[in-house]
Amino acid sequence: MSLDAFSESFGVLKDPRQTAKITYPLFDILFLTVCAIIASAEGWEDIEDFGEAHLDWFQDKGLFPNGLPVHDTIARIISALDPAEFQQCFIHWAQSVNERTGSKLIAIDGKTLRGSYNREDRRSAIHMVSAFAVDNKVVMGQLKTEEKSNEIKAIPALLSLLDINGCLVSIDAMGCQTRIAEAIINQGGDYLLAVKDNQERLQRAVQRELRPVHSAGTNPDNVTIEQGHGRIEAREYHVLPADALLDDFPEWTGIKTLGVAIG
Repeated sequence: MSLDAFSESFGVLKDPRQTAKITYPLFDILFLTVCAIIASAEGWEDIEDFGEAHLDWFQDKGLFPNGLPVHDTIARIISALDPAEFQQCFIHWAQSVNERTGSKLIAIDGKTLRGSYNREDRRSAIHMVSAFAVDNKVVMGQLKTEEKSNEIKAIPALLSLLDINGCLVSIDAMGCQTRIAEAIINQGGDYLLAVKDNQERLQRAVQRELRPVHSAGTNPDNVTIEQGHGRIEAREYHVLPADALLDDFPEWTGIKTLGVAIG
């Protein structure tokens, strides 16, 4: 991880502590925390353990010259940061990493965080919408929503935080909305959207155009064998031009092709 890129993105983050009471620089603790989380740390004690195990590596970079803070100190400092400011810094850093590695496919998806539902506190489960750079496996940004149905509102807000120029953005059927497609095109990207019955008219038109593909039967030249999730599957892929839909669906900005995967 480049210290220069990290410093450029997180250097503007405000330190909420009084200057006279600072023992551990905010930059050092931020860098430790992000590194530990990337390495699968799941709590403050894990972050401290990660730091202790790699202290020589951090000190070689000029960090923590007086040793590592305990996990309570790490938790107190990180918890005092402004969440919105931290999010902006993190997204800026993730985008800089993405630019350096040239990732061009961004997958946007919503997930409910396991264990976030609390019946006793009447706290509903936390649902997050994330933008994932597929090539380098980096989360470029994420937003919290109250429930899954709010993804439609969260996706445009998340897109507005990202640089998707020249990228292909894939979203499941929940994000198959004209407003989302238009936002992607306006930001210089292309979209790959799944069509289901939430867009009934479009779904019927797509099914009509793909009917000859289904009726023709399997073409061995188009079949690929894939292995994943403990099973082996054979899939056949077809991509057709969307010219026949352009006149009937002018609201779908930038639509160019139709595709189907037959499993």
